[in-house]
Amino acid sequence: MGKNLSKITAFLEMPEEVMTDKPRITILGFEELAIENYKNILEYDEVFIKVNTYIGVVNINGIGLKLIQMNKDDILVTR
Repeated sequence: MGKNLSKITAFLEMPEEVMTDKPRITILGFEELAIENYKNILEYDEVFIKVNTYIGVVNINGIGLKLIQMNKDDILVTR
């Protein structure tokens, strides 16, 4: 099924993460980080955030971390 899904996304010219559960992580400078396609938040503190995705765990370390936005599809972390 993986090859067929890749062919479909290529034909439709859509990013693969739109059709699958693969996370998309976007870093905007040193101030913002967005994660799309996440499962849940495992830990949250102002110096450490642990996010569970469908392919593994993402650890975010920093000082003064804030979870600004969270919905069923994505989260936005700033400092």
